[in-house]
Amino acid sequence: MRTCDLCDLHDAQVRVLDLPLVDFGGRLAFNGMVSTIRAFEDNSLVREAVAEPGQGRVLVIDGGGSMRRAMLGDMLAAQAVENGWCGVVVFGAIRDCGAIGALDFGVKALGTCPRKTDKLGLGERDVDVEFGGVRIRPGDWLCADEDGVVLADTDLR
Repeated sequence: MRTCDLCDLHDAQVRVLDLPLVDFGGRLAFNGMVSTIRAFEDNSLVREAVAEPGQGRVLVIDGGGSMRRAMLGDMLAAQAVENGWCGVVVFGAIRDCGAIGALDFGVKALGTCPRKTDKLGLGERDVDVEFGGVRIRPGDWLCADEDGVVLADTDLR
């Protein structure tokens, strides 16, 4: 179901992410249960997460909105695809956008930066995060397409 349709049919039950995210993945529409990461300029936990079975989930990365380091690159995105993740939403930057665009994988982010992150093992997994005017919880359902990102407590399809 499209995000516009979800808003029309379930307006009181959805939260709309209020951010100018850009589509970078080869898949523009994706949806699934949310797993979260909060980490600033360190993608160690992203590497851990995409190495695990994704089971059709969406990884939501709260990178603090930093555009100084890329939280996702082509190798991690390819590993996410291989392990069954359906998409990633990044409140921050990615890199290798050409290679990521060739993958059948949903990727939305604020923009790009060619710098990789530090690898210090810092951050938190599966915690509530808040950006774009909404609180995002592990286990929420996320639907994304060209019109935006919609979240709900349960799958509304």
